[in-house]
Amino acid sequence: MPNIAVFIEHRSGVLKKVAWQMLSEARRLADAHGGEVWGVFLGPDAAPAAATAGKHGADKVFAATGDAFAVYDSELWGTALAAFCTARKPDLVLVGSTALGKDLAPKAAAKLGCACISDAVGLKFDGGWEIRRPIFAGKCFADVTFSTPLAIVGIRPNAFVMAESPKAGAVESFDPGLDGVRSKAKVMSVEAATSGKVTLTEAEIVVSGGRGIKGPENYPLIEKLAEALGAAAGASRAIVDAGWVDYSHQVGQTGKTVAPNLYVACGISGAIQHLAGMSSSKCIVAINKDANAPIFKVADYGIVGDLFAVLPALTDEVGRIRG
Repeated sequence: MPNIAVFIEHRSGVLKKVAWQMLSEARRLADAHGGEVWGVFLGPDAAPAAATAGKHGADKVFAATGDAFAVYDSELWGTALAAFCTARKPDLVLVGSTALGKDLAPKAAAKLGCACISDAVGLKFDGGWEIRRPIFAGKCFADVTFSTPLAIVGIRPNAFVMAESPKAGAVESFDPGLDGVRSKAKVMSVEAATSGKVTLTEAEIVVSGGRGIKGPENYPLIEKLAEALGAAAGASRAIVDAGWVDYSHQVGQTGKTVAPNLYVACGISGAIQHLAGMSSSKCIVAINKDANAPIFKVADYGIVGDLFAVLPALTDEVGRIRG
């Protein structure tokens, strides 16, 4: 009967959606096989996190609060997560594969001497755990097991469907074990990206542009369609390397990995490097004037045409439908 702990991430006071996706999947597994689902929260105030965690299936939320958790610090947060695992002994800990999570999960796992599995997209329990993760740039999947009593698993955002399954979500504090622990670095300031835009890795819809847009002056076509769809705007490596778009928009093996419900590739040929970052998308739409472009081999829907004609028309139609 597995007990599953889910790390509830927050950045600048904003709770990350991937936490609710992981809680929903953990609840489904616990309902099928028994056990409890626990949220784990580190931050100044646990009340908002506990309320939402309970709505998505957490039986309890274990919290360590205080100024030490106001801003992310890998040493302090890793120590606290390891202390929780030592005290409560969950069978599995899920951490979102975000920038923060990819740093925190191995830090805590190293302290615990337990398995750490990254970027997972599937969980299965049948007397033991089986973790599915993409390999070879997303061309194949590996089903991984582990021999340690505990594993910390990084979960790719949007890998699981977020659902409501209300439970108590009662808050219980725990000792983060920070006595005598001193961080070797101090965060002096945080410079956040421009606010008001959808986060690329958490977006349910992503619209990306490639070299087919011909120049940086045409990237607003991508941004306008993204805005109409309530989506995030992405880019291929080619136009990022060319300096047309900031690196923060890059989707691909050396950029960000996304798994939205809808991915719209505009003027993107479909190089292996790019496919590695978006092939897990639920539905892929490709717009390209080259009917033989490799992107059409992975696309669910394809439009062979000039994106300079297609995108404005598509943007107008989306705007009309959505009012």
